[in-house]
Amino acid sequence: MDADPTQDLLTIDQLAERTGVTVRNIRFYSGRGLLPPPRLRGRTGLYGPDHIARLQLVGELSGLGFTLSAIERHLERVPHSAGPEELALQLALLTPWAPEPLEELERAELDRRAGRPLDDAEVDALVAFGVVERLDDGRVRVQGPAALASGLVSLDHGMPADFWRRSHEVIEQHTAALAEDLMKLFQDQVLQPYRDAGRPAGERTRLAAALSHLKPVTVQGVVTAFGRAVNRNIRERVETEKGDTGS
Repeated sequence: MDADPTQDLLTIDQLAERTGVTVRNIRFYSGRGLLPPPRLRGRTGLYGPDHIARLQLVGELSGLGFTLSAIERHLERVPHSAGPEELALQLALLTPWAPEPLEELERAELDRRAGRPLDDAEVDALVAFGVVERLDDGRVRVQGPAALASGLVSLDHGMPADFWRRSHEVIEQHTAALAEDLMKLFQDQVLQPYRDAGRPAGERTRLAAALSHLKPVTVQGVVTAFGRAVNRNIRERVETEKGDTGS
């Protein structure tokens, strides 16, 4: 006797338990087309590994700050026929860039982590650094332990808060443009050829492994290029000042 092909599938309640997504949200996502229709056994909808992988991808996108509309646009490029391996590749593309989880803290907890009481001016400076966000209820939202530690070190250097605020704005402006250019390059020269080749399984494994190294390689490249640019800028300024002095 042939095995029932649906025997290893999950009911919606089991899917909710497996993924931590509520039944209500699963139905909502299905209604918005973010999940493929379930397989039917009688009148019971059944869900498989592809549904689990899609819910994981939706959760990752949401955790990265994607709005629902942005998640829908992203998943429009991933057909419902995509299996768990293809969805895992999509997740591998996002995971290296996931920021530290945001934390919402009472002011007293922020002081405790800082190792000293912070006055309003110091908290304002942390806000200017882009490390802390004030909430309406008096608490603060912190970007993560590493960001907070970096912000506290900056406080101790005594630079004006406006300098850090404007520096943060400059960094945001230029890194946004850099990210856009790099992602377009990656889409054109890596992902699109993979799709054009029919998404071969062997290539998925290679790409997933390569993606795990994408962040450190990119970050190191940015740091190295930035260091060279700063050194070049300093040399040019020194040479200009020498020329002005000698004239």
